[in-house]
Amino acid sequence: MTQALDRLKQSSTAAFTKLQCKECGAEYEPTAQHVCEFCFGPVEVKYDYDVLRRTVSRETIQAGPNSVWRYRPFLPVTTDTPIDVGTGMTPLVEARRLARHLGLKKLYIKNDAVNMPTLSFKDRVVSVALTRARELGFSTVSCASTGNLANSTAAIAAHAGLDCCVFIPADLEAGKVLGTLIYNPTVMAVKGNYDQVNRLCSEVANTHGWGFVNINLRPYYSEGSKTLGFEVAEQLGWQLPDRIVAPLASGSLFSKIYKGFREFVEVGLVSDKHVTFSGAQAEGCSPIAQAYREGRDFITPVKPNTIAKSIAIGNPADGVYALDIARNTNGSIESVNDTEIVEGIKLLAETEGIFTETAGGTTIATLKKLADAGKIDPDEVTVAYITGNGLKTQEAVQGYIGEPLTIEPQLDSFERALERSHTLNRLEWQQVLV
Repeated sequence: MTQALDRLKQSSTAAFTKLQCKECGAEYEPTAQHVCEFCFGPVEVKYDYDVLRRTVSRETIQAGPNSVWRYRPFLPVTTDTPIDVGTGMTPLVEARRLARHLGLKKLYIKNDAVNMPTLSFKDRVVSVALTRARELGFSTVSCASTGNLANSTAAIAAHAGLDCCVFIPADLEAGKVLGTLIYNPTVMAVKGNYDQVNRLCSEVANTHGWGFVNINLRPYYSEGSKTLGFEVAEQLGWQLPDRIVAPLASGSLFSKIYKGFREFVEVGLVSDKHVTFSGAQAEGCSPIAQAYREGRDFITPVKPNTIAKSIAIGNPADGVYALDIARNTNGSIESVNDTEIVEGIKLLAETEGIFTETAGGTTIATLKKLADAGKIDPDEVTVAYITGNGLKTQEAVQGYIGEPLTIEPQLDSFERALERSHTLNRLEWQQVLV
C-alpha cells in the first residue's frame, strides 16, 4: 500500500502538461486561459498518458483518499495538498424498484445529491478549480452561477480561506440563495438570465483579475466532472456501463464524463466497450436537443423559460461537443416539459427514496421517455446521473405532493384520518388506471 501511495505522488506533476485548443490544436502554458488566441476555440487540459500508464494503477487509486483526489494524477493540479473537503465517491445506487417500474433490469443512480459539502456535483469541479486557482496565485475567486455553483464556490472558498464574490440571476430559488449566503461571500444578484450574468462576469474577470472558476479557470474546473466517469467505472468493478443518461446545461458535464471513460480506457484501467450517451434537457431551455432533432451541427441560443433553472443555459459553451458525443455513440438528446420534470422528481423519490432537484427530475423524465419508447435494452447496464439535491428547489414540487393529515391527539381521530387516507389512495390509483 505504501508503494502504491508513493507512485500516486510521483505521477501528479508529470502527467499534467499543457493547455490545448479543442479546435485548432494550438498549445499554451497552463495559466488562467480558456480561449484560443488564434481561432477563439475553447482550450482544455492536455495530459501525458504514457506517464499515467507507467505510474497509475487500480491499486494506486484505491490507496488514495475517499474523495475525488484519489484520481489526482488525472486532474490538472501540481500540489500534494489539494483542497479536499471530502468531495466525491458518492453512492452508485442499484435502483431496483425504479428499474421494475420502467421495465429495466440493470439500472443505477449515481447520486451526487449527497455530495460534500453542498449537495451537488459542482463540489467536484470547484474543488479542482480552487486548488488550481490557489496554485496560480489568485486570492479572490468568483463564478457565474444558476445556484449550485455559487453554493460550492462560496463553501469551498471559505474552507480554503479565499475571498469570494459570486454572481447569480436575481430570480433563483430561495434555498440556493440561502445556501450561498451562509458562507458569507459577496453575492451579486443580477437582473437577468444566466447568459446575461455570464457576459457580465467575463467583463469583471478582465477588469479585476479575479479567478472565475467557469471563465478564466474553466479548463481546470471542467476537468473535475471527469471524476463522475471515473467513480462509476470503479464502482461497477472497473467496468464501463452500457448507457448513461445525464442532464445538459453547458454540455461540459456530458463531454467530461465521456472523457473520463476514454482516459480510463487509454491508460488500461478498464476494457474498452461501447457506451451510449443520452442527454436530458428541459423543454423550456433545450438548444442542444433542438439542434439534435433538426440534424444541425450548430447551436441556436434560446431564452430560458423552465423550472429547471440549474440547467437553464440558453447559449451552451460545449453544446456542439455534446451533440457529437450523442451522435457518435448512437445516443440521443431529449427534452421534457416542466410537468414531466416534476413527475420525474416524484418518481425517483417514491421508488428509490432520493429527492433530487429539477435537473435530476429532467434526467429521470428523460430516462422514462427512453424506456417507454423501447430505446433502452432492458439488459443494458444503465447509469442515470443525479446532480443535485431536491432540498434546494422545493418550490418546484409545491402543490404537486400531498399534505399532512392534521388530527387530534386521540385514537378515533387517527382512525378517521387513516380511513380518509386509504380512500384518497384508492381514488388516486383509479385515476392512474383510467
